[in-house]
Amino acid sequence: MVEPLETPPSRTAPDATTQEEDRILRRWTPILLRTILIVATIVLIFGLVVMARQAPGAYLARFHAVQAGRVYAQDPWQKMLDQAEHGDPHAIVIFGLMVLTLVPLARVAFCFLLFLRERDWTYVAFTAYVLCGLIVGVLLGRVG
Repeated sequence: MVEPLETPPSRTAPDATTQEEDRILRRWTPILLRTILIVATIVLIFGLVVMARQAPGAYLARFHAVQAGRVYAQDPWQKMLDQAEHGDPHAIVIFGLMVLTLVPLARVAFCFLLFLRERDWTYVAFTAYVLCGLIVGVLLGRVG
């Protein structure tokens, strides 16, 4: 007598709580990403408007200084945020770029959480690698 081939065990159907959590994660991810993008756009446009009104030649002067080899030292985070709060156009634009950097970081972090929930370890490893690379890149870009 021939025994039937064994079928691989299938995943059990997710319960209602898991389905609700997945729905929330999949629904709120794009909303959060769009919100970050809109905030970054508003901050960048505001910074450009302030720059155009207060110091229209500031970026051109900075560009020429970089070409001439006079590079500016980077300010600490807190000092830059204080300058942005007091209306410094360069600090406002830098803050807007920092907020814009959150979009890919948030997207990869949400993918990491989604793959972690699904226990897809290959993709967890890939997204963890990419997330670490993004974080290190942001830190090195700020430090170096």
